Amino acid sequence: MSPVYLPEGRLLSTARNQEACASLEGLKEAMESGRILEGRALLCQSNHDLVVSLGPFRGVVPREEAALGIAEGTTRDIAILSRVGKPVAVRVTGLEEGPEGPVVSLSRRQVQQQALEHILRHWLPGDVVSVTVTHLEPFGAFVDVACGIPSMLSLEQISVSRIPHPACRLQVGQEILAAVTQVDGALSRVSLSHKVLQGTWPENAALFSPGMTVPGVVRGIKPYGAFVELTPNLSGLADPFPGLREGDRVSVYIKAIQPQRAKIKLNIIDILPPEEAVSPPRYFLTAGPLTAWRYLAEDCARVSRDNEFHFYR
Repeated sequence: MSPVYLPEGRLLSTARNQEACASLEGLKEAMESGRILEGRALLCQSNHDLVVSLGPFRGVVPREEAALGIAEGTTRDIAILSRVGKPVAVRVTGLEEGPEGPVVSLSRRQVQQQALEHILRHWLPGDVVSVTVTHLEPFGAFVDVACGIPSMLSLEQISVSRIPHPACRLQVGQEILAAVTQVDGALSRVSLSHKVLQGTWPENAALFSPGMTVPGVVRGIKPYGAFVELTPNLSGLADPFPGLREGDRVSVYIKAIQPQRAKIKLNIIDILPPEEAVSPPRYFLTAGPLTAWRYLAEDCARVSRDNEFHFYR
């Protein structure tokens, strides 16, 4: 059976992983079979070796084995330091008896190398994959695609509706879906999109009808009105309303929906208290392969830079 390469953290609490880490016999079998295990990084020593908890045992990941690219200097040591307190995917590379008990040697780099080779060989543009959000920056969200291998969702690939920061949509530790847009073997890099899974303009507009009053978020304010996001891939234009600020949550009355122009006309009813939690994504597509994605309907007169994307497999 070929290994399954998952984002770090998804094996940690599984019965199979816990059983393998419960005894020396389990660790020995995992070493001989090459099985991927997960433990939690307890600390990083001064030489940047990682100490990892595996059931009742502690293993050590030498610095150069702690992340792909550390030995070559292409990955910074922050990739090691930032794992403390978090799950790590490892392979057992050695078991020896020591004066204070078993000495368990581990490698995270080997797991990542094998996972990356699998991705570059088997993933294609248009595939839909499950990833985990690892950290957020103003320009995008970094995600773990498998065994700690990073990729990034740029701000414009998170949703069609413009947002000031990825935290408006995502949170660290969240499991989300993404579409593969490019696999670059030369750079060992995978590019992803989140917005193409969250529906076209017609699909999102079909959730609403004139006469409804619904919540939304103000994403832009102009002299002639405010752009209010109804869903991550759908916004409408509301008449001017006093005291508005970008990011405000509001209730809006839907006056009209115009599919031929891809426009929604709104009236703001009230300013609402902010939501404390990020809403989970709503997906219109959850599986591939995708061949093309068109945001606006073919007969729509409006032009949009987000309109069309082709997945060249």
